[in-house]
Amino acid sequence: MKKNAIIAAKILKSGGVIAYPSEGVFGLGCLPSDELAIKRILTIKNRNVSKGLILIASNVEQLDPWINLPTKVSLPEPEEKYPITWIVPFSTKISKFVTGKNEGVAIRLTANPIVQSICSAVESAIISTSANFSGQPIVKNQTELKEKFSDLVDFIVPGDCGPALGSSEIRNLKTGQVLRHGTK
Repeated sequence: MKKNAIIAAKILKSGGVIAYPSEGVFGLGCLPSDELAIKRILTIKNRNVSKGLILIASNVEQLDPWINLPTKVSLPEPEEKYPITWIVPFSTKISKFVTGKNEGVAIRLTANPIVQSICSAVESAIISTSANFSGQPIVKNQTELKEKFSDLVDFIVPGDCGPALGSSEIRNLKTGQVLRHGTK
């Protein structure tokens, strides 16, 4: 796993796009500071820029440059089997390609060891969006991921999703409002 995380980190640092297993779905990712790579992901997915993207990290410090949490507010620890993506205020450093037309940015502390290794190796949060084409079903396994994305990304990180069963729940950190129910 560590070897693949190092390969992924080198690709991300050189402006690349990766596909990888996360808690519940396969994702597409790049560095949040690389607008060309972010645009590439949006193009690959044919995703409307107004929708925004998610940032995932192995610790809060990796999210610090991109978010603006109110004083004395902290993120809950990640739940391994039921990941929660939080909508939080963003900093001025974040690209509008990440936030879209949203008033906050979606972030998640990951419990997935593969994603944790990638974020640790690159020393940053990474962009995360489901590995599918807009409006199409989410990719279910490595074979399908390779068939659909091997010509579109720079590296497919080997591994399986888990332990969640699908997409994360999305909640507003400030209000607690559930914006999307996760797969249970």
